[in-house]
Amino acid sequence: MTAHWFTYCFQEALASLGRQRVSVLLSVLTIGAALLVLGGFLLVAVNLDRAVSTWSAAAEFSVYLDDDVSPEQRVALNTLLSSHPAVASREYVSKADAVVRFKRDFPDLAAGLADMPNNPLPASIEVRLNPAKADGVTLEAFARQLMETAGVADVRFDRRWLERLGQIAAGVRWAGWILGAVLLIASVLTVATVVRLALHARRDEVDIMQLMGAPIGLLRGPLVVEGILQGGAGALAALGALYAAYALVSGRVLALLGPAFDAASFGFLPARLSALVVLVGMAVGCAGGYLAARHVR
Repeated sequence: MTAHWFTYCFQEALASLGRQRVSVLLSVLTIGAALLVLGGFLLVAVNLDRAVSTWSAAAEFSVYLDDDVSPEQRVALNTLLSSHPAVASREYVSKADAVVRFKRDFPDLAAGLADMPNNPLPASIEVRLNPAKADGVTLEAFARQLMETAGVADVRFDRRWLERLGQIAAGVRWAGWILGAVLLIASVLTVATVVRLALHARRDEVDIMQLMGAPIGLLRGPLVVEGILQGGAGALAALGALYAAYALVSGRVLALLGPAFDAASFGFLPARLSALVVLVGMAVGCAGGYLAARHVR
């Protein structure tokens, strides 16, 4: 009986969709537009999260030294760094090495640096952190301790701006959910309207089935399935459009970000989020179909 019920509902839903192609197309496009907006925000947030994870694994302190730092102060600083559990490794960068790096990373500005009578770049110690032991509170305290150490001119801490980037990713994600929710509510109402039009076209058939004692589930089922099919089609259309947009702009985005972003960490929505988008679309269609089916009593 259950298999027969599903088969009947599915066949009736397909037949109804075929009878009102224009209205169904409008409904599918409405759902697709809503999910495209939601998916776009999720895609941006996911790639920001990937960037934060990649950069966090390579997070480091840059400890800049005074030009007149003494050998004793350097020994004390190295002892402090080697004894801290959050420090995975360190590398001394001399003033000459700093110039070489600057010319490599900023070739357009290298000429201006060459015109200066003295090398303005400080020596530094690049400290690579151990992510397993580099929690925010510990590192903030460690940064303050380094700043107070004799011979240290400044400390630059990658994790501070990584945390800000993580907050931006969370904000983008929440903005997507909120805006997507508003558009999805409109989609539910659109699906409900389209399904009610289909119900109106089948009013005589439904009345006859009611007179013959057909169960309410057999009358409402095709309407709900019709909504689910519209929602699923809208979700697949949204994912297709989102992937096309991703394929179109991903190369340009990576070229713009250059070496600051690892191309391997940039990608489309993972499978679980893509499946979630499809499920959300089907849930929206189901809700719209159920709202319309409630008129069958």
